Amino acid sequence: MAKKRRPQTKAAAPQLTGGEIPAVGAREPCPCGSGRRYKACHGRAAAQAVTELVRRPFEGLPGECDWVALRELVPAATAPLTLGDGLPADVPSLTLATVLPMAWPALRRDNGAVLLGLQNDTPSGDVSRDLADVLLRALKARPGSPVAAERTAADAPRLQDLLDLDAPFVPEVHDGFEFWVEDAGNQSPEVAASLERANSAALPTARLTGVEAAYWCETPEKNHLRWVMPHSEERLLDALARLHAAGASSLGEDTRLVGSFRAHGLVVPVWDLPGAMRAEECEKPAAAFAERLGEALESTAPLTADERRARSGFTNRQVTLN
Repeated sequence: MAKKRRPQTKAAAPQLTGGEIPAVGAREPCPCGSGRRYKACHGRAAAQAVTELVRRPFEGLPGECDWVALRELVPAATAPLTLGDGLPADVPSLTLATVLPMAWPALRRDNGAVLLGLQNDTPSGDVSRDLADVLLRALKARPGSPVAAERTAADAPRLQDLLDLDAPFVPEVHDGFEFWVEDAGNQSPEVAASLERANSAALPTARLTGVEAAYWCETPEKNHLRWVMPHSEERLLDALARLHAAGASSLGEDTRLVGSFRAHGLVVPVWDLPGAMRAEECEKPAAAFAERLGEALESTAPLTADERRARSGFTNRQVTLN
């Protein structure tokens, strides 16, 4: 038999007023005055708000596609960040990093500079809100200390609320993780060994300069180009299918569009490349493909039978990365 729900009488309805609700335990009375436990009253809505997945957490930020790439694809990269209200006087710089030592969410250097790690597990379903929480605490942290992740309030600010949305987002891809330390050439043997281990595990990666958010990477068997695209999924898959059916989806001889995956609400097409094809050799083919894609995106004609088969193939080979 289904458990009966407790009726909500008018007298028991929450009577909230302005101001913050004090922090309470899940089993304590809800401070709104309803007479119910916090977890069964306002705690339920708060818990749902912080766990609900935000499909496009970086939407609205300059360089959304590059944010996704640095979060999911790129081993070692940094990008300077600009706060909308400017940095505190004792924080000389703010830098986003793909990953930090010991997977720290953030680090306040001895000189006061802040590094914010992007490739970390986050406690809620909104990566942007969790990163913003870590960032705010890092700006106030004691110099020379890491910053841990904490549970984020459902109404806490997001990166979109903190960063200057007019400032360009310009990632710099690195060959290794020397950016972790201020003087990489003058470190103890232990730190040098740690850097060497981290560097050896990172796949060589480069960002193309002629198109946005396209990243070449080298693997032992073959190279790849993974290109984060901002277009709506349905429109992009239609356009890719049109190009593939027309034999125009490759990036040159011995290259092949093998499929795509979703990451943080965006679609990322993937090409297999010959092992000898370097990043600089992808520049012209990628620029030419971008032109063909632009034309295909403008088409509103129904897909042909061949195009529908191509689209079905892409759909079946998709995976999702959150």
